[in-house]
Amino acid sequence: MNLPPKMLSGYRVLDITQFVAGPTCTRLLAEAGADVIKVELAPFGDRSRFQGLKPRDPAYKNTSQSTYFFQQNHSKRSLALDLKHEKSRAILRRLAAGCDVLVENFTPGVMKRAGLGYDELKAINPKLIMCSISFAGQTGPLSDKPGFDYIAQAFAGITGVIGEPDGKPAQVPVAIGDASTGVAAAMAVGFALLHRERTGEGQFIEASLLDTYFHMHEANVPKVALRGDSFVPKREGSLHPNGGPVGVFDCGRGEFLVICALAHQWPQMVRALGRPELENDPRFASARARSDNNKAVAEIVEAWLQRFPSREAAIAALEQERIPCAPVLTLNDAMAQPHLVERGTVRRVDDPQIGQFAIPGNPVRFSAWQPSDQLKADLLGQHNEDILREIGLSDAEIENLYAEKVLVQDRALRAGRERA
Repeated sequence: MNLPPKMLSGYRVLDITQFVAGPTCTRLLAEAGADVIKVELAPFGDRSRFQGLKPRDPAYKNTSQSTYFFQQNHSKRSLALDLKHEKSRAILRRLAAGCDVLVENFTPGVMKRAGLGYDELKAINPKLIMCSISFAGQTGPLSDKPGFDYIAQAFAGITGVIGEPDGKPAQVPVAIGDASTGVAAAMAVGFALLHRERTGEGQFIEASLLDTYFHMHEANVPKVALRGDSFVPKREGSLHPNGGPVGVFDCGRGEFLVICALAHQWPQMVRALGRPELENDPRFASARARSDNNKAVAEIVEAWLQRFPSREAAIAALEQERIPCAPVLTLNDAMAQPHLVERGTVRRVDDPQIGQFAIPGNPVRFSAWQPSDQLKADLLGQHNEDILREIGLSDAEIENLYAEKVLVQDRALRAGRERA
């Protein structure tokens, strides 16, 4: 069967990123069909190659593969070189001249000092779209500060509202800011490509973890702006401050349930509770009143939940009144959900070195094409020769680059090349 070309087929992306945010952006572009050249830095490549699980087979124990790297960087071609060497920087300039997009996530200023800033590359390729991903942006008082996901979370006022009211602030133990920044950057690149199709103009894009996290505030920014310090969002623990009831509720037996009943669903909620008198109780008659009496609402709901023989029975009673709710699952339980498995949200992959395992699937679906079921992640420098030949280097020149340690490569690939 002849499948239609993917949406970004024919576009080439130069990916000079590592860890999560940058690789997430370029991975999404690669899945959409772009030819993504992942530039990895000597001597060891993307630092995520040393995170996650490594191959168990002793024959592969020294390879540069890991589950973490696979998840963030499948569908790309690896070019591994020493950026400190001028010949490497010359190679990157030649590649940028023929690329549509360049994505990087160095500390602001690093690319410019290497002669690879947007102004320099724009002179070579006026249609280039360059996206720089950083902790806090390319300008401003925090722009030169080193930082990662949790640092941006704290600066954005997110960490301060997570945790129990009488305890210390807590962190969300997943890289929400990194992943969301990568998605936002991929979106911005798509917009810029559309702009270029219409105008012929390339452009420079900034994406930052701090900006992305601040964008996640759903309702409180205007409140603070209007009320000043008379309104300071507080930690509410497992209950949402809007009353609802919205939050995490104890079903007993060590099981928990999330209920998200919005203000207009309070009549449905009291029907589910079998407590019609609560609808007009002055403590709960309005969203503001329920917010002020959040704990009292929670106590009523939890007492009701704990009368059921099982969490599933409580869910059935809530769903009969169309109250949005869900069991609080472990990741293990979530990965076994038939819904997530059927939709490919839990995505099975097979790596020659690591074996079979699961990674998250693409977060969006398209009607024009289906995601590949044969994903592959390169070993370090696996496509060095192919990529350099494409920009006109001869085999002799490539061998000289290896000899001068401009290029690096996974040990297994290097041994195979030497045998050949």
